[in-house]
Amino acid sequence: MLAALESRAREAGETATAVAQRYLEEGLRMDRHPLVVFREGAGGRRPALAGTRLDVAHVVETLRASGNLAGDTASYLDIPEIAVRAAARYYAEYQDEVDAWLERVHAASAREHEAWQREQAILA
Repeated sequence: MLAALESRAREAGETATAVAQRYLEEGLRMDRHPLVVFREGAGGRRPALAGTRLDVAHVVETLRASGNLAGDTASYLDIPEIAVRAAARYYAEYQDEVDAWLERVHAASAREHEAWQREQAILA
């Protein structure tokens, strides 16, 4: 197990201690929130709903847009209402962390859109 941990740490460019600490923290969170898993991606590591391609943050954004109606959000996203509630429960406990991730993703999206607009102006 130690060799696997050290190998994963090298791949991630982190120390074995940092990777172990992250896995322990995420494991404890998944025990408290069994429908939540963690994924790595362009926006960094983030909580997501197990069995879906949906991040907790995106479910919460959709929930807000629906006027906080879990049933409507579930219908729109085509997921069970219990999954919407699981995302809301996770968000209630880790709101600052989820909001910070969303802020980073929105900022990156805005930068990419501006770059695309500049490119289009040149190509037009």
